[in-house]
Amino acid sequence: MDTDFGNREIKNRITQIKHELGNELVILTHHFQRKDIVDLGDHRGDSFGLARRAARDEKAKYILFCGVHFMAESAAILANENQIVQIPDTGAGCWLAEMGEAGKIETAWQEAAALLGEGAMMPVAYINSNAAVKAMCGRHGGTVCTAANAARAFEWAFAQRGKIFFFPDEYLGRNTALGMDIPESSILVWDPSLPLGGNTKADVQKAKVILWNGHCQVHTRFTPDQIMNIRKTAPDARVVVHPECSHEVTALADASGSTSFIARYVAEAPADATIAIGTEINLITRLAAEYPDKRILPLYDAFCPHMHQINLRNLLHTLENIGKANVVTVENRIKKEASIGLENMLNL
Repeated sequence: MDTDFGNREIKNRITQIKHELGNELVILTHHFQRKDIVDLGDHRGDSFGLARRAARDEKAKYILFCGVHFMAESAAILANENQIVQIPDTGAGCWLAEMGEAGKIETAWQEAAALLGEGAMMPVAYINSNAAVKAMCGRHGGTVCTAANAARAFEWAFAQRGKIFFFPDEYLGRNTALGMDIPESSILVWDPSLPLGGNTKADVQKAKVILWNGHCQVHTRFTPDQIMNIRKTAPDARVVVHPECSHEVTALADASGSTSFIARYVAEAPADATIAIGTEINLITRLAAEYPDKRILPLYDAFCPHMHQINLRNLLHTLENIGKANVVTVENRIKKEASIGLENMLNL
């Protein structure tokens, strides 16, 4: 079968099922999804914004999340009891989320708390984490945050306790801390393979921000050299990057922000602007198509293979088995504890 013809047939069938289900179905598509998936969705955006939007849609019985697994978990945590959350491929994971394994983070927390006292630290969990990690954060009174509100989460945490333990993204944590004028000498990285995370007792006692040793495989591909090259080849370009990039990269960029921030940055730029972007290539390609009056360039062709696991065929399969296939559930205890951190974020 011709591939294009086969894809047209699949798209037509997906559209038909969407029409049949009407308001009972909502399809959410993350910014990093390929264009043919985004075109079939009802809403696109970042992970938490999509999960929250779906939970507020009281008519939607079925929430189909086209993203990676932790995103669908967040939707399942926020969903109403009558809503069923599904994902086209349950194996679509996230390297960053998997680097922050809940048991190891809990062990690190207890090790640091034995030295500092649990009341000295506030846990802050990045939304890009598994449900069990969010639950661990909620269990200890902390908050979840997104790339967009990380600074507000840090302010909230510091207002209550003297130190922050942030996980699992080292680079977002470092960029946020440095943006709040916290000196490098007060920031340390916790390596779970080493006693006290590879730090001395004095270092842990002195630190204001403890960062988990985790990172995103997409955003660590961007380098200062790439920005310097853009400055030479396109001197009029504005450079915008995601804060999951290293601080060496964000410091050289003209702006740094979440995926939604990057989309707005391009939308609000004047016609004929040249913008070089450091994030996942599917978002960049789509923005270039949406704004042909602007020159949109990738700093580097950084591709997320996990996002790419969502395709037309497994989307159709899930729709044909609505409410049954690839259902994402969260254990009640985990859901209750994770909800604490998410509610704290909503109240920031």
